[in-house]
Amino acid sequence: MSSDFEAVEALVEFFEQLDPAALSRLSQLYASQAYFKDPFNEVRGSVAIRQLFEHMYEVLERPHFLITDRVVQEGQCVLMWEFRFRFKRFERHRDQVIRGSSHIRFDAQGRVSYHRDYWDAAEELYEKIPGLGVLMRWLRRQAQG
Repeated sequence: MSSDFEAVEALVEFFEQLDPAALSRLSQLYASQAYFKDPFNEVRGSVAIRQLFEHMYEVLERPHFLITDRVVQEGQCVLMWEFRFRFKRFERHRDQVIRGSSHIRFDAQGRVSYHRDYWDAAEELYEKIPGLGVLMRWLRRQAQG
């Protein structure tokens, strides 16, 4: 890719149009030894990253990303996003939203070499799970004093 902006736009398009068939394109956008970390996973390699996304489709209904903003600067970017889905197992008929951001670094070929997701797992996920949510909301109230 000839510019950081083109690499970012290709990545945004990939995430906003992500579906199981699109996962075959992941190796075109991610370097073979790319690093990925989120609140639950830490893996290296485009194959391992693809497996995380494949798992996402196994456990969630209709997962999709909406990129709400982006900041691009010298070989890296920050993407702000909303991740919308339904749990297959819990609250099946209730839409969920996780809001977060991703720090992305690109290699010299414009492929992702570093991808770190930041989001509050307690607020955005745990509090929405039946049973566990009651405990998490109680803990938050206790911490607030």
